[in-house]
Amino acid sequence: MLDHVFTDAISALRDAFEAAFLERQPFEEHFQSDVLLGDLTWETSYGLPGEGEPPRVVAHITFDWPAWSQAEYRKWYVEDELDVRPAIEMEIVLRVQQLAEPVDPARVFAAMPEYSPDIGDDRLDRAGLTTEVSHPDTDVDPLDLQTEYAAEITYEGLYELAEETVADGRSTLLDEHFGALGGWIAATLVKLGDLNLTYLPAD
Repeated sequence: MLDHVFTDAISALRDAFEAAFLERQPFEEHFQSDVLLGDLTWETSYGLPGEGEPPRVVAHITFDWPAWSQAEYRKWYVEDELDVRPAIEMEIVLRVQQLAEPVDPARVFAAMPEYSPDIGDDRLDRAGLTTEVSHPDTDVDPLDLQTEYAAEITYEGLYELAEETVADGRSTLLDEHFGALGGWIAATLVKLGDLNLTYLPAD
């Protein structure tokens, strides 16, 4: 098992999602390395229990471990000095999909908070709303005439690692900080699903 503070953070968030009874979406988890820049990226998706596949509301989570954080972590590991706290760049996209008609952005903004709860000394800021329209290809399937709509609202921010967490992977700080995030995502997905939007029939 890889012993690294970044994988410790991933494990803490997974535990938080399980405690919030969120369901991981199959085949939606990726761990990637940027060969040129040295950044590490972890991506995963979770939905509410019983939503089916694909779910109508879903959260896409991305953690980035940038090269500068790795450099600071390595410096602490070698020299036992932490001049700059390493940070994880976080993005959470809350998505509502399989809609039969366009969504009113004002309704989504009114239901979604401007900020996440505090995650240690940091929090995520609401970055914006994206709407999506998927048109059917009638050349491929002449009977498919249904246009599908979706909307995504994004939260972004940094999570700076405390020196206690860097020094001891068994520290409970990660569990405490990400525990609040798991419950917040679950509650926010419920709010998004309660907007009484018009969905397409299930497959």
